[in-house]
Amino acid sequence: MARYTGPKDKLSRRFGVPLFGTTKSTENKNYPPGMHGPKGSRRKQSEYAVALAEKQKLRFQYGVLERQFRRYFSTALTRRGVTGEILLQLLETRLDNVVYRLGFASSRSASRQMVSHGHVQVNGRKVNISSYNLKTGDKISIRNHPKSRSLAAKNLELTQITPVPDWLLVDKEQFTGEVARVPSRDEIAPIVNEQLIVELYSR
Repeated sequence: MARYTGPKDKLSRRFGVPLFGTTKSTENKNYPPGMHGPKGSRRKQSEYAVALAEKQKLRFQYGVLERQFRRYFSTALTRRGVTGEILLQLLETRLDNVVYRLGFASSRSASRQMVSHGHVQVNGRKVNISSYNLKTGDKISIRNHPKSRSLAAKNLELTQITPVPDWLLVDKEQFTGEVARVPSRDEIAPIVNEQLIVELYSR
């Protein structure tokens, strides 16, 4: 499955936000990459450039390519409600993101790998599609296999200080979780202004 494999710190510095989690590089170098980064300030951008950057930030945060992102937007557009918020909910309820939010993986990329390698089950059945969208009541579990459980246990130690969102239920001892409800925008706390993305695609 195609995914971004380029330099992550440089990308985070380019957009000015930790897209892949906080690192020492993004903490110590809060300016754009390149030889003129420390000296120059960020140039004033057009409205289109700002909206495009917001879309790119959201894409990279969830590890979604352009074609797939457009499909998410098209789906959000057909559903009743606020398009921007529905778009965020579709991305947030991806299986790889939920496994990450539950603490079974230390990053979204690690979570995507866990799913693709068959370590994760949904409602008792193995699902190896990271983009699988979960619904309220869906139960997520780590496969009852020594390698799968060992990997999840190691990640739970790494993520133990990170709180699990209220819209998810987790039993760390049993390596299970459940989608209690669809998250609201406030619970997702997006790093972007999703309305600008809606306006970008509506041009």
